[in-house]
Amino acid sequence: MLKLHFAPNSRAGRILWLLEELALPYELNAMSFHPKDLKSDEHRDRHPLGRVPVLEDGDVSIYESGAIVEYILERHKNGGLKPAADNDRFPEYLQWFHYCEGMVMPPMNTIVVHTILLPEERRDPVVLGQAQRLLNNALKPVNEALEGREYLIGDFSAADIMLGHACFMSNRMGCVSDDMANVKAYVERITRRACFQTAINTQ
Repeated sequence: MLKLHFAPNSRAGRILWLLEELALPYELNAMSFHPKDLKSDEHRDRHPLGRVPVLEDGDVSIYESGAIVEYILERHKNGGLKPAADNDRFPEYLQWFHYCEGMVMPPMNTIVVHTILLPEERRDPVVLGQAQRLLNNALKPVNEALEGREYLIGDFSAADIMLGHACFMSNRMGCVSDDMANVKAYVERITRRACFQTAINTQ
C-alpha cells in the first residue's frame, strides 16, 4: 500500500488530494509542521532535507510533489487525470503542471518566509513587495488561460492538483487580486471538490 508522509499546510496536501481523487488506498503518516518531526533522524532518512511530501511504495521512496504525482499516475493510474501524449491538450497540460513550481511557488515561498516564518524584526518589506509583484505577474497568464474554462485544460487534470493547490494557497495568503476574477472563481471551484475538502481538512 502507498504510504504518504504528510504535514499540514505544505505541498503534501497535493498528494493527499490526488490520492483521494484517484480513490487509491493509502496509509497516512501525519506529522506536525515542526522541526521535532520533520528534522528528526527518522524523517531525514526519508528526505535528506527533512521535508514533505515523501511517498513510500514498497521498496520505492520518492520525494518532490511533482515527481510523486507523475509516479502515481504512471505506476498506479496510467491514463488517469492526464491527457495521452498524442492528445492535443498534452503540451498545455505539461506547461501548467510545471508552471506551478517554476513560476508561482518561488515568489510564494518568499512571501511565506517574510510574513510567517521569520520573526518580525528580520522581515524585509522590500523583498516581500518584490515577491508579491512577481507572484501577481505569474498569476496573470493563469487568469487568462482560465477564461471560459472550469479547469486549466478544460477537464480536471493533475495540472489542477499542482497549480490549483498553489492558486489556493496564494489566495489564502491574500495574494490574488480582485481583478483576477477567473483565478478567484477557479479557487472556489477547487475548494468545493469533495476530495480537496478531505485533503485540506486533514491539514
